[in-house]
Formats: sequence, C-alpha cells, structure tokens
Amino acid sequence: MQSQNELYQNTKNKITVMTKAEIVTAISNKTGIEKVAVLAIVEELMSTIKTSISSNEEVYLRGFGSFIIKHRAAKIGRNISKGTAVNVPAHNIPAFKPCKEFVNEVKTKTK
Repeated sequence: MQSQNELYQNTKNKITVMTKAEIVTAISNKTGIEKVAVLAIVEELMSTIKTSISSNEEVYLRGFGSFIIKHRAAKIGRNISKGTAVNVPAHNIPAFKPCKEFVNEVKTKTK
C-alpha cells in the first residue's frame, strides 16, 4: 500500500505532502521535546490562529507570513448539473500570505 506522501505526489513537479504527524515528529526530533507536548503546542497554535481569524483578527508571524481574511464579492455561479444560475453571496475566506524571505527561499530551493 502507498504511503500518504506517495498518494499526493505530483509526478510533474515532485511535490510531496507533509502531515501534521510528520511535523510533530520533526520538531520532536530536533528539539528533544516529547511528541505529546509538541502535538499539544501545534494543536494550540492552529486553534489560536483559527479563533483569531474567526474573530476578524489577522495573525502576523514575522519571518514566516500572515494569516489574513480575504473578502469575496457576491457573484453569479452556475449549477452545471441543472444548468441554472446560482447567486453566491459575498463572504470572507481565510488565506495565507508568505513573507518575502519565505517566497524567495521557495523560489531558489525548488525547481
């Protein structure tokens, strides 16, 4: 059976996926902190970001990027199966905007 990384691998660009469990393991191995403690910290970080964004508060992490709220205007969409027009109301969505250093690092290290 294929691993989750292999299932999501894009053969054209050789992109793989890193799961939350793999992030926890990597941090635990680098810092020597137990996986349970690292998992609790990662979970709390994600929860805090979600709560902040849900409360209309953006999150800025210097040297990494920003979790921001993007506004989408109302538009008319299509229900393809029925061939009808559907009104899509204006709404906000969460988004991530990486900092310049992050973008430049990805540009130089990936091909």
